[in-house]
Amino acid sequence: MPEHAKYFFNLNFQRKPKISASRKLMLKSLMVAKAKEELEQEILIKEEEKQKYLSERAPPLNTSGLNLQQLQDLCRELHEKVDVVDEERYDIEAKVMLNTREIKDLNIKVLDLRGKFKRPNLRRVRVSADAILRSLLGSKHKVSMDLRANLKSVKKEDTEKKRPVEDSDWRKNVEAMSGMEGRKKMFDAAKGPAQ
Repeated sequence: MPEHAKYFFNLNFQRKPKISASRKLMLKSLMVAKAKEELEQEILIKEEEKQKYLSERAPPLNTSGLNLQQLQDLCRELHEKVDVVDEERYDIEAKVMLNTREIKDLNIKVLDLRGKFKRPNLRRVRVSADAILRSLLGSKHKVSMDLRANLKSVKKEDTEKKRPVEDSDWRKNVEAMSGMEGRKKMFDAAKGPAQ
């Protein structure tokens, strides 16, 4: 291997020193402090913009020294301005509702174009019935569930005795049951125990 290749190889696989826990904590606290300062500055800027906007749109009213007719005219002007602002607000709300509806429709189209939803890879976990019941009912209820307790016990000898002895040659049994005679035997056999 050439000398420069060894040097390159060593550079790529050198491990960087890890940051100590105290250094990480200090960096986190500095980041939080910086974010807090920026948030406070942003709030102050928004408040200043709001005051500037209000001073432009709604100058302070000077009602001193006005007679009754001038006050009524001022009220009519203010009502007209309020009506104009309400119309603008209604138009903006309608646009916002239309845009949100379009966004929802586009999201649905995107999901349809993608196809089926991607299912996450799930790990197989072995959980006993007791653990499932404990998680469903909470830790207060201690439930032990024996699934085999309610099962009926069956002995092999009983099942062998109940099974009727069939003919050794299955062809004879098929020939006996074929045709109308066989069907009549089956019908009589089913009808017989009921009487």
